Amino acid sequence: MAIRRFEPWDFDFLPDFERLRREIDRMFEDFLPTRREGELMIMPKIDLFETDNDVILKAELPGLKKDNIDVTVTEDEVHLKGERKEETETKKGNYVRKEINYGKFERVVSLPAEVDPEKVQAEFKDGVLEIKMPKKEEAKKKIKKIELK
Repeated sequence: MAIRRFEPWDFDFLPDFERLRREIDRMFEDFLPTRREGELMIMPKIDLFETDNDVILKAELPGLKKDNIDVTVTEDEVHLKGERKEETETKKGNYVRKEINYGKFERVVSLPAEVDPEKVQAEFKDGVLEIKMPKKEEAKKKIKKIELK
């Protein structure tokens, strides 16, 4: 009997696994935003919460300038759009590690209550964008204390 080296992908069912892998890749490509060659996609992290009178969104946008951020608010959503540009280009040496993302981003966030877009206030400080959106009167929770008998 001859001894043969074990080859894990030398099985008859390999085409089925390859087909499954291609199908999973296709699903992720359809689900995730696409990007062009060499362009990194930035997805800002957010906190979204509400008080009795306001809906507040905080977005982490480190390294961006407020001139590169575009914010649009409607009654039921916030649209964040912008671009982080690489300011310096290294020509003299090779990168050992490059983890900072540069490129365009776009994110639409649905709001938990209707807001008044005319009264929105926004502040961008230390890489954090805070948007304070007053709720419409109809959207405010009306609380009435009920006395038990």
